[in-house]
Amino acid sequence: MMKSTRRSFLTQTALLPFSVESFSASFPLAAQGYAVKIMATNWGFSGSLAAFCQKVKEAGYDGIEMWLPRQPSDRASVVETVQRHQLALGLLCGSGATDPREHFSQFSKAVSDAVQLNPLYINCHSGKDFHRFADNKACLEWTSSLSKQSGIPILHETHRGRALFAAHVTRDFLEAIPSLRLTFDVSHWCNVHESLLADQSDTLRLVLPRVDHIHARVGHPEGPQVNDPRAPEWAKAVEAHLSWWDQIATTKKQEGKLLTILTEFGPPDYLSTLPYTRQPVADQWDINKYMMQWLRKRYL
Repeated sequence: MMKSTRRSFLTQTALLPFSVESFSASFPLAAQGYAVKIMATNWGFSGSLAAFCQKVKEAGYDGIEMWLPRQPSDRASVVETVQRHQLALGLLCGSGATDPREHFSQFSKAVSDAVQLNPLYINCHSGKDFHRFADNKACLEWTSSLSKQSGIPILHETHRGRALFAAHVTRDFLEAIPSLRLTFDVSHWCNVHESLLADQSDTLRLVLPRVDHIHARVGHPEGPQVNDPRAPEWAKAVEAHLSWWDQIATTKKQEGKLLTILTEFGPPDYLSTLPYTRQPVADQWDINKYMMQWLRKRYL
C-alpha cells in the first residue's frame, strides 16, 4: 500500500504546473565566438566508459567530465573512446593528501599529466580547507603559467573541503591572484553559508566574471543538492542559481567566449533516498538530461 501511495503521489506532483523553464530571462546578442558546450558526469554510472559515452552521445551532450585516470594506459583508452564517440573531454584533478607539501606534489603532477591529454579544460579540486592561505595559494597560483603555456583552461572549483570552500575565502584568493579562473559550483556555498547568499552580493560581483565553467547543480541552505529541481518547493533555490548562471552566460555572450557547463546532480548519497531501502527519490540521469536540454535552450 505504501509503495502504491508513493507512486500515486509522484505521478500527481509530476503534473504540477511549476517548471524551471518558467523562469524567463533576456540576454544580449552574442558576440562572435560565443558557444556553449554541455558536459555529462560519469559520477554514479556503473557501466563501461564506452557504454557511458554512447549513452551521453545519444542524449545530446557535447562531452564528458571525469577524473584523470591514474594509469597512463587507462588515459590513452579514455582519449580514444571519447574521440571515437566524437565527444569533448573535461578532466578533474586533485589530491587527497593532508600534508601541504605532499598535496602540492600530487596535485601538480596530476595537472601536468592531464595537460598531456589536451582536454577541453581541467577542473581542479585544489588544496584543503584547513591548509594555510599560503599553502593553498601555491596550488592555485602554480596553474596560471601552465595554463598560459598549454592554452588549456585550468580552473579551480568552489568546492567544500577545498581551498575555495566558502565565498569570502574565495574573494581573498581572487584579490591575491589576478589570473585565477573558476569552476562555479555555488551549491557548495549555499550549504556552507546556510543561505542563498543574499548577503554576499559584493563577493559574487567579483566572482562571477572570473568563471569559465559551471557545475549546474542546485543546492540549498541545508544541503548541496535539492532532490529534484523540477519540484515546486525548490523554486526559490532554482531562481537564485539561475540568477548567477545567467550573469555568467551574459558575460560570455558579450565577450564572445566559450561557456562550458556540467550537469552534476549526483547519485546517492547526494541524491536523497528513502530510509532502510535506500531507494533514490528521483532519477539522477533524468534530472541531468533535463538540465542539459533546458540549459542548452536557455543559453543558446
